[in-house]
Amino acid sequence: MVRSIGRFKWCVPALVALGVAACSQQQSQSTVAAAQPVEKSYTLASGAPMRVDFLTGRFEGLTITERIDPKTKDVVDRPELRGTLKLKNDAKDQSARLLGGRLVFLDAKGQVIPIAKDRGDTSFTFSAYETQRLDPGQETAQTIDVPFPRAGLQAGEIHAIRLDLNYLPTAYRAQSVDYPVSLKG
Repeated sequence: MVRSIGRFKWCVPALVALGVAACSQQQSQSTVAAAQPVEKSYTLASGAPMRVDFLTGRFEGLTITERIDPKTKDVVDRPELRGTLKLKNDAKDQSARLLGGRLVFLDAKGQVIPIAKDRGDTSFTFSAYETQRLDPGQETAQTIDVPFPRAGLQAGEIHAIRLDLNYLPTAYRAQSVDYPVSLKG
């Protein structure tokens, strides 16, 4: 009997240590849960279509998202703009190979609202797989996910988004020919 108690003597401290670890883990998880950043979202609304040469388009679902610490009100994740750029080729005799673009945010005076230097830039590229060429009448959509200037979130500050679009226009021809044939037999 003494031998079996000696064999399990190490189990009691191990069980106590596991219990303490479990309690402290639950406590740290509840502390983390209480300090979870809150996601704030803003929607940019516009129904205006845009035209770039023979391409027409629009932005859909433009949302600005940032994450804020609920206790300190400090920004945890800086604002990002997400949405979809939809383009259509309205030409009859041109196609376009879409390369990329850049967004510039403008205030009511038409002045650029700058992005912080450590945020990167607002450039995007079109997927070569999805958009090799945009022929007449075709449409495409490109997801946009770029940094947004914090100053643009102030009431009335953002007024417009300038789209700088890079594409290669190429002549597009559709021709018909009558090929003479005769029925024999």
